[in-house]
Amino acid sequence: MLKPNLPVWRSLLYVPVNQERFVQKAHTRGADCIQLDLEDSVPLAEKEHARSCVQANAARVRRGGADVLVRINRPLSLAVRDIEAAVGPDVDGFVLPKVGSADQVRLIEEHISEIEQQRGLVVGHSRLLVLIETAAAWLAMGDIAKASARMVGLNLGTEDFALDCAMEPTPESMQVAKQHVVFAARAAGILPLGVVGSMADFGDAPAFAEMVRRSRRFGFAGASCIHPAQVPILNELFAPAPEEVEAARRTVEALAAVEKEGLGATARDGRMIDAPVAESARRVLQRHDAIVARNGRARSA
Repeated sequence: MLKPNLPVWRSLLYVPVNQERFVQKAHTRGADCIQLDLEDSVPLAEKEHARSCVQANAARVRRGGADVLVRINRPLSLAVRDIEAAVGPDVDGFVLPKVGSADQVRLIEEHISEIEQQRGLVVGHSRLLVLIETAAAWLAMGDIAKASARMVGLNLGTEDFALDCAMEPTPESMQVAKQHVVFAARAAGILPLGVVGSMADFGDAPAFAEMVRRSRRFGFAGASCIHPAQVPILNELFAPAPEEVEAARRTVEALAAVEKEGLGATARDGRMIDAPVAESARRVLQRHDAIVARNGRARSA
């Protein structure tokens, strides 16, 4: 069972918060979420300047209706300063990289709560998306996913995880690790985010699209991306296609019709329709409605 009021994040575009040429167009890219980056894309010497850009640039990149997350740093000494610079009404939450334990999540949450109180925000305003990037964290993933009521998503940092495990980041080598992200996230009622391959390979659009289709079949709800060209592909393929929506409506209606006759199953187009099949169809319709609502809010932003 998913937590209530989870966001619709089909596409989460990384934008270096200190790079004006990326920030100025971010709101036009159509991403469901913009991830302002303070971590990998910002050299250590630029961290302080980047922090000073967060509040103003968060307001700018959300103009197209996107939610805004800030990816903070680790170690804790950097994370604390990132959080203090970023908590505010235009920042919807934080991406926590290199999380090692549930206790680490709770420690960061405590600091966020203190800052929210100081700034007059509702405690709980800032949501959390966690990145699993080491073998040790992967083994603790179930506990990490349930560490905070603020948690809305779980992702596996492919390149860092593969490095830690001395693996090549191929779809074949990463399949087990990625599939368990889906299991841990769904068990915690949060969004499993990611793709079955690596986002580093974005030059081949048809191959990328096929990877996204496969990722959705694996149970992922959306994915981070590093290039604007990936955004429309993610938005389209992590949403039910029109024919899926119509088929789902017919499925729900077919079972509802026979239930009035006291039956618990029926068949349509050579396929059995029973309670689990109908529930899957209802979820397709719920997903469709949530995306339509989100797009409506984006157009009015």
